[in-house]
Amino acid sequence: MRRTMIMLSQHTRDIVKSTAPVLAEHGTTITSVFYRNMFEAHPELLNVFNHANQAQGRQQAALANTVYAAAVHIDNLENILPAVVQIAHKHVSLGIKPEHYPIVGEFLLKAIKEVLGDAATDEILGAWGEAYGVIADAFIGVEDNMYKEAREQENGWNFFKLFTVARKVQESANITSFYLKPADGSQVPDYKPGQYISVRVHIPGEKYTMIRQYSLSQAPSADEFRISVKREEQNDPNGVVSVYLHNQVNEGDTVEVSAPAGEFLLDTSKTTPVAFISGGVGITPMMSMFETVANVTPDRPTVFLHSARNEALAAFRHDVEKHAAAMSNAKFKIFYSEGPDGVITAEALKTYVDVSGDAYVCGPVPFMEAMIRELRALGMKEEQIHYEFFGPALQLSGN
Repeated sequence: MRRTMIMLSQHTRDIVKSTAPVLAEHGTTITSVFYRNMFEAHPELLNVFNHANQAQGRQQAALANTVYAAAVHIDNLENILPAVVQIAHKHVSLGIKPEHYPIVGEFLLKAIKEVLGDAATDEILGAWGEAYGVIADAFIGVEDNMYKEAREQENGWNFFKLFTVARKVQESANITSFYLKPADGSQVPDYKPGQYISVRVHIPGEKYTMIRQYSLSQAPSADEFRISVKREEQNDPNGVVSVYLHNQVNEGDTVEVSAPAGEFLLDTSKTTPVAFISGGVGITPMMSMFETVANVTPDRPTVFLHSARNEALAAFRHDVEKHAAAMSNAKFKIFYSEGPDGVITAEALKTYVDVSGDAYVCGPVPFMEAMIRELRALGMKEEQIHYEFFGPALQLSGN
């Protein structure tokens, strides 16, 4: 981001910074207008964007947060580099290309003008146009490197590739695993425990393709990926793809898959204590990490804590038991919120988690906020707590 700093004049940065309070107030309105107008002019982009996140307003809020953060940190854009990298992973997984950026820039500036009216002067729009250009260049550069790395690794590719569903296994009342093998008979690239893939499907009756990201839910395997999909409610916008996968996609069918991406990664070089703490379908990346520890560093002090509503909804219990049995220093406990143990409490964390090590947290946002808050209260530092949540890059509160 240092090059970005040099390219923007102090005058431009001052103007962009001065718009931060307005963006805080009107950001979501601006991004809602932006998406509406852009999709009207470029409906083909609906093949890329998550319709569920659009319907729920999550994508609009996430983009508003990003634009606001850029305004606040325009003097020191290195501060938002972690967010840039996280979003870039999502972009690469979705197949975003350099030619998409000018379209986004055009409609973002038009939306600012439409919402703010005369308050959006030519000087303000010019400054934002300049700032957007260099930030877009930073994204394009980061994503170009990611595409290159994905393409050049053994068995790698860019964008989407056809995979066959080799096996379909029900893990709980609402989670089913899909074992995916390349349709061309090749192997799959290595990946880091915690990463995800995008699955693109053409659902009969739907005008546009739909893409969803799913964590890889087993340790790296040479010939297959495994994703484990929670079936959402039929009338939930999130449920369109999951219901289709559960009900319509069977062994022998094909789906399109992107190369592995994501930054929520297990550090496999460490042998210090580690705790995996998950809620609901947040267990999926933890299974990849836990199995990897069992395979690679089986003597590592390890704790696996999972929260589910009841036993019928608790996936992978037998797998967890199997991996724990292969380790010399592993403890695990499944908490059922409808049962006598209840949820994972501060006391449970204090009992199980070694605060000198690392903790990985994944699940619904309220669950993660509670877990992270309690881990901090126990004395864990920010760099010891790693977390991932599903959906666009919304901020966790409580920092």
